Amino acid sequence: MQSFFNFQAHRTSYRQEFLAGVTTFFTLSYIIIVNPAILAAAGIPKGASMTATILTAVFGTFLMAVYAKRPFAVAPYMGENAFIAYTVVKTMGYSWQTAMAAIFISGALFTLLTLGGMRQWLAGAIPGSLKHSFSVGIGLFLAFLGLNDMGIVALGVPGAPVKLGNIAKPEVLISMGGLLVMVMLLVQRITGAILIGIALITSVFLMLGLSPLPEAIVSKPPSIAPIFMNIDVPGALTWGFAGVIATTLVMDFVDTMGTLFGLSSRAGLLDGEDNLPEIEKPMLVDALSTVAASLLGTTTAGIYIESAAGIEQGGKTGFTALVVAGLFLMALFFSPLLTIVPPYAYGPALVTVGMFMLQSVTRLDFNDYSELFPAFLTIVLIIFTYNIGVGITAGFIAFTALRSITGRIREVHPGMWILALLSLIFYFFYPYH
Repeated sequence: MQSFFNFQAHRTSYRQEFLAGVTTFFTLSYIIIVNPAILAAAGIPKGASMTATILTAVFGTFLMAVYAKRPFAVAPYMGENAFIAYTVVKTMGYSWQTAMAAIFISGALFTLLTLGGMRQWLAGAIPGSLKHSFSVGIGLFLAFLGLNDMGIVALGVPGAPVKLGNIAKPEVLISMGGLLVMVMLLVQRITGAILIGIALITSVFLMLGLSPLPEAIVSKPPSIAPIFMNIDVPGALTWGFAGVIATTLVMDFVDTMGTLFGLSSRAGLLDGEDNLPEIEKPMLVDALSTVAASLLGTTTAGIYIESAAGIEQGGKTGFTALVVAGLFLMALFFSPLLTIVPPYAYGPALVTVGMFMLQSVTRLDFNDYSELFPAFLTIVLIIFTYNIGVGITAGFIAFTALRSITGRIREVHPGMWILALLSLIFYFFYPYH
């Protein structure tokens, strides 16, 4: 196993990779509960949806472990699930079976594009400044999510979208104390600091009765039969549905691209030219996972930004992902236990990881405004629109436009023109309501 994952070259160990995998899983495990809750709005049964969510994560993360050998977890994306449930089904009136067909078609197209080398070529077209801005933007996005989970940041009022939460609440105070302990452990270079913090906060919540004990320890997985292979491809092959497929394609492309480079930058996996060696492998895993997700009965799957939590705990190889896949498989039978980990416990982990991912800001060129502005736009729009795809596509358009109008059009890689065009298509079909 050490030889297969090349532990020696990555200077890692079983213990380090195991702790990283456990940390990633507990930071990400909310998806088991949240994804089915969102898709229920589309009429998809919660029980079957939960099983589909877990099986998709097992399939994608295991493939990431043994084929791509990267420390990244794969699961159904947040954002895409809401787009399918609230826009495609509830607003546009399509059935969830037709919506799943859009996921299937986009996954199949991405598989073909990856095998043909197109996605890798486009990835190589992105300038280093934008790749590093993905890491910074995603880091701040994670921190924002974490602060919201902790109750420190809350929804505001028109004119002030966010505000200080009620920090006098016991739950918030415990979460803040847990964050402080987590950082103290990091300062002391304690291995597993983030995981220890999550466990400590969860324990305090249980002792004070702020989190309910699970009704059972072991449960039988709900049947996936009502949604398995239940897709309506003919219904999706209509002109009116083309916008849904196009939006799904671009959202998946930019989310995966941004997350892949953001995590790889933080993990030190990029080469001297800011490219990810063998990038086609995680990309193919992403594409195949999306195909599998649609057939299992859930939405677009891809690399999760919460993988950064495991990377910060030392995860460097596919063994980290293998641990995550194994824990997801166990979750099929131990899902009641996951309810005892409150958002107040994993919120501090996201804040801490966001802090680490800011390091990439030092790689930006602050003297070349034609590079700095697109990077800045990417970062701020990822955070302030609460959408990774919006920030990345805006960066593609801004970079290409600025290079063109400042007489440096020859410096634009041909692939960037395609990315800018795809970004414009994204905004054309984006559901603004």
